[in-house]
Amino acid sequence: MTMLQDFFNEKTKLPSPPAIALKILSAVRQDESTFNELADIIAVDPALTARILKLTNSSYYSLPNPVDSLSQATALIGTKTLKNIALSFVIVQGFQDAPQGSFDLDFFWKRAITSAVSAEMLSKKVQSRDDDIFVSSLLQDIGVLIMFLSDPSAYTEVLDNKRINGKTTRATEEEQFGFDHTEVGYHLLKTWNLSDTICCPIRYHHNREKPKQYRDTARLLQLADSISAIYYGTESNRKSIEVHSGLAETYQFTPEQSAELIDSVGEKTQEVMELFNIPPDDMKPFSQIMQEANDELGRLNFSYEQIVLELKQAKQHAEQLAFNLKEANENLKKLAFRDGLTGLYNHRYFQEVFEAELQKATRFNHPVSLLFLDIDHFKTVNDTYGHPTGDEVLKNVSQLLVKLVRKCDIVARYGGEEFAVILPETGTVSAKVLAQRVRRGVEQLLIQYNDLTISVTVSVGLASSEMRKNSESRSTLESRSALISQSDQALYRAKNNGRNRVEIAQAG
Repeated sequence: MTMLQDFFNEKTKLPSPPAIALKILSAVRQDESTFNELADIIAVDPALTARILKLTNSSYYSLPNPVDSLSQATALIGTKTLKNIALSFVIVQGFQDAPQGSFDLDFFWKRAITSAVSAEMLSKKVQSRDDDIFVSSLLQDIGVLIMFLSDPSAYTEVLDNKRINGKTTRATEEEQFGFDHTEVGYHLLKTWNLSDTICCPIRYHHNREKPKQYRDTARLLQLADSISAIYYGTESNRKSIEVHSGLAETYQFTPEQSAELIDSVGEKTQEVMELFNIPPDDMKPFSQIMQEANDELGRLNFSYEQIVLELKQAKQHAEQLAFNLKEANENLKKLAFRDGLTGLYNHRYFQEVFEAELQKATRFNHPVSLLFLDIDHFKTVNDTYGHPTGDEVLKNVSQLLVKLVRKCDIVARYGGEEFAVILPETGTVSAKVLAQRVRRGVEQLLIQYNDLTISVTVSVGLASSEMRKNSESRSTLESRSALISQSDQALYRAKNNGRNRVEIAQAG
């Protein structure tokens, strides 16, 4: 099983396309569907109908006569084009209510819509008949959104690391996740049963080597994305040079033709963006962006050496800011998942990780074991020496537990003087050996605090998912709560049987 499959199985609940999108896709896949049948499906949603008619009558299509019905629109622009327009509207709308956090959803869709308009216009310019090009370009980076929504913390780290190391988004995603957003987007769209003519160019549009049958479309998507970056990036001049070079190399565009295309994209995008309920925020024409950049350069009365120095300092400052942000995010993670007194993982983190480990154990048919530990007579320590001394005991025992277990094991403070240790890939026999090592280690611990020397012991309860193989009542230990309950009962027996001992949960 690949890391990508693990990601979807463990972390990601794939969003489903809206019901109307499913009906549209189903209708188009049926060869006998007529123009009117597709129009009837769309007509159920008045707002969608109004948007499609408005777009059809806009300068984007520049049709000679006004269009006043969906059936007429379908006849003029074609079934596939109508389908893709409708899909584009409902998919963007479907993600509008997604939790954003630090992710700028409006910015994401502005970039995507500008890219889609760029692809459509470029496709017409080079006379490449591709009815799917608009929706393909619109969704080419949908994997970025899915990765963020699935794991906001990890993807925020991707963005932080990208700012620090200067690598591409894909390279940084690969380091963090083991795969990139093009693979995630492809997987999602295939799950939605979109055609290969949409999914495959998205999968390969960043690749240097592209399969022959998708090479032209993937290259077109790549150029459309670069055109979009001119309007939203911080390096418009550099992006403009890249686009001019790409258009000249791929389609033999002259500099004038390239500039005209880029300018037209800005004009058309504003009109289209409003139909998606995305504020265009007065996009500047490309010529104005370039003129302002040149004017600003003209006002800088710096020598070459001074400019290089300024750029170097700005880069160092940006890298430091990104590093500080990454460090702050890591500290926030620690605050969210660490116990303030002991530094161990807290109860919340334990519950999340334990559930994930149980899912892995079930899927791969591997055991996972759980230890519950309780410091014996801890109330006596508090009552005799005071709570500050009790806190010192908790901290010393916590530090020792981390040293005694393996690197793959997870130690958490479950609550009060009680601890939990998750033992992945560990059956009953190995878990018992480790539990005895922990028990003996604590027994030998001498805690120095002020003028006191204190020793404590722990009672340990052990349960393992492996036990379900030896029990007729197999389903009870498959859930998180059942295994915790078994460990807790074993701990209770250890307390009743004299403390400072290990008890193993009884199967069933």
